[in-house]
Amino acid sequence: MLYNGSANAGCLVSSDVCNGSSTKKDVSVTPTAISMTVGIVSNTLALFILIKAYRRFRLKPKATFLMFASGLVVTDFLGHLINGSLALYVYASQKAWETFDPHKSLCDFFGVSMAFFGLTPLLLGGLMAVERCIGVTRPLFHVTVRGSHHVGRLLGLTWLLGLLVALLPLLLQRSYQVQRSRSWCFFRLQGPRDWVDVLLTILFSVLGLLALLVSLVCNSVTFLTLLRSRVQLDRDHHRHSRNTSHHSEMVCQLLAIMLVSCVCWGPILITGIIFSLEDPGEDQTSYTHMLLVVRMATWNQILDPWVYILLRKAVLRRLFQVPLRLCSPHSNFRFQWQGSMEASSSVISRPDFICLRGPFLPDTAIQSDDLR
Repeated sequence: MLYNGSANAGCLVSSDVCNGSSTKKDVSVTPTAISMTVGIVSNTLALFILIKAYRRFRLKPKATFLMFASGLVVTDFLGHLINGSLALYVYASQKAWETFDPHKSLCDFFGVSMAFFGLTPLLLGGLMAVERCIGVTRPLFHVTVRGSHHVGRLLGLTWLLGLLVALLPLLLQRSYQVQRSRSWCFFRLQGPRDWVDVLLTILFSVLGLLALLVSLVCNSVTFLTLLRSRVQLDRDHHRHSRNTSHHSEMVCQLLAIMLVSCVCWGPILITGIIFSLEDPGEDQTSYTHMLLVVRMATWNQILDPWVYILLRKAVLRRLFQVPLRLCSPHSNFRFQWQGSMEASSSVISRPDFICLRGPFLPDTAIQSDDLR
């Protein structure tokens, strides 16, 4: 998670740390403390929901998705905790980097943490989209590779890749840079640079954008496959399976995660590439723009957990019912009850909604055992 505050616009950035002439009257720890608290509470609640759901679907295809989602939430939680604690310490020290970090060791650790917890959630989002795409389009292959040991290896490799990219500047003896707000450290975007500094920033941004592109392509393929399958089932007058319902829930969550990531991280990734190719210098407009995109990126790890909190099947079902009731007046809306016998010999009543003036919306059937 990225943390920043307002800073003196005249702060020079030609060196690794802005000069000490910048005023500190603008130091405010309140926004950082609130953001950290909300993020930790949100991710904790989302993790509790995911763990509870995993216990229910441990032996089902949804379990793999829940393990990846739990890994994403844990990553966001640690990002809030670690980066938030570092930001609070910087604010408590009045942003005097020359005093409390003369050897730049804390700045390097802050920069590694920022890069890791910024890139890894994007990679995990892309990995989740690929997993769901395989599960929908190649279910037999998905069954053979969905074991918990395979999921654990993929999570470990994703975290390792994010950590490698974050440590790459230190391995190449390129320190992270204190940014103009003096409240966080990141790749060297301003001041004296060479081709290695430019390449490191571009690598980070390109990997992030590539993860967003993979998410977009895979989620689109998954959505279209499910839509075509549902249309075929309705055409053949078959009852939709519960697997289709679970797939629809997971796809809705993935689409929401992708949308949040694109809106929150897209601007800063593109800005990083632009600033790498063209040094903005001390221009006030570029500084204001960078401050805006960084603040947008801070919302990614806050909004991610709410995707799992709000976009659950019980909530989605109620949302789908609203347009179904409004899509057609009385005579064009058919409401039928069908009964089905479960293995436990319990009878479940399920309404089938058919909208005659528009496409059939999936997962509108109400089943009492699906409610959470």
